Amino acid sequence: MGLKVEQALHMVGGSGETSYATNSRLQEKAIYRTKPVLATTIEEMYKGLLPEHMVVVDLGCSSGSNTFIVVSQVLDIIVELRRMMEMKKPLEVQFFLNDLPGNDFNYVFQSLDKFKNKVEEESKGELLVPYYVVGVAGSFYGRLFPCASVHFFHSSYCLMWLSQVPEELENDQGVSLNKGNIYWTETSSSQVEKAYREQYKKDFLTFLRSRYIELNIGGGMMLTFLGRRKRTPGHGDLCHLWRLLAEALNSMVLEEIIPEEKVSTFNLPIYGPSLEEVKSIIHHEGLFDLDRVEIFESSWDPFDDSGDDSFDLSNYTKSAKNVADCIRAVVEPLIVHQFGDVILDDLFTRYAQNVLKHLLKEKANHTILVIALKKRV
Repeated sequence: MGLKVEQALHMVGGSGETSYATNSRLQEKAIYRTKPVLATTIEEMYKGLLPEHMVVVDLGCSSGSNTFIVVSQVLDIIVELRRMMEMKKPLEVQFFLNDLPGNDFNYVFQSLDKFKNKVEEESKGELLVPYYVVGVAGSFYGRLFPCASVHFFHSSYCLMWLSQVPEELENDQGVSLNKGNIYWTETSSSQVEKAYREQYKKDFLTFLRSRYIELNIGGGMMLTFLGRRKRTPGHGDLCHLWRLLAEALNSMVLEEIIPEEKVSTFNLPIYGPSLEEVKSIIHHEGLFDLDRVEIFESSWDPFDDSGDDSFDLSNYTKSAKNVADCIRAVVEPLIVHQFGDVILDDLFTRYAQNVLKHLLKEKANHTILVIALKKRV
């Protein structure tokens, strides 16, 4: 049976060297990059509804400073919008921060006072919009809120995660159909590709149906997640990123550090859809209007801001470690769940070496999909 993500999926908590809070610059860049879409989407929603009590939900909030960047951006957008509209009508904003139960919510709320103090300092003590922040633990692949209770959903770097590993990755005899891999790759069979694609479709439909019920009339969403430009895997897509991690695991099998069976039964609950897949599901279901679509590239290396494929990276070794640190902060709990924690340092050292070899051949980018949706009446 496929691994349920609630059992093991969460980012590395705390603020240590390997934590998500320390190694989430890649996700931070996407949040800042997509702020114009966020501003336009919220402006249209607010002008259409003019609520006195506005509910905003961040799905897959994780932990660290990125969580409060989103809260800060929404507050800035609303305050400026009300100032331009010369709004005197009172408004309160309720933020719900959602993630799976394993998320480090303690770290999130230990950081809340610091965030509030920063907001107060920047507004010079004049809080123009009262706001409240609470946490909600649970999977967004299902209902989380009462009917028509939410005005706006935001999610960044989350919807490529599946609710579970596809069950169809084994044959009737229990033999792995994806042996030697941990994700769909160019060498995987059509059965593996179909299993991942169907699991994604099922999960995304559940997500859309749940949010449709929870959204108020006139409400909307902005979703940012990893994907791919073409139907088949391309340069820099997730299949290459995870292939290098699979190679590191397989090298440890050859050295008898971990058993082959452990790797053969390990598959990641993740899928980077093509834009065509995403649009097809949205249009076919007919619950939302697709207001905006953007697609952009972001270097595997979180600290590479060049935005230029011809960028000459002066320190490939450091860049490879940046990539490995970023990935470790995301998948370490899944690795520990399957293999234990003893192999972690060795595994990600090997992974960094594999990434280095890849970067010496070509610069690698993630493909980021951004979509803004409005609930249909």
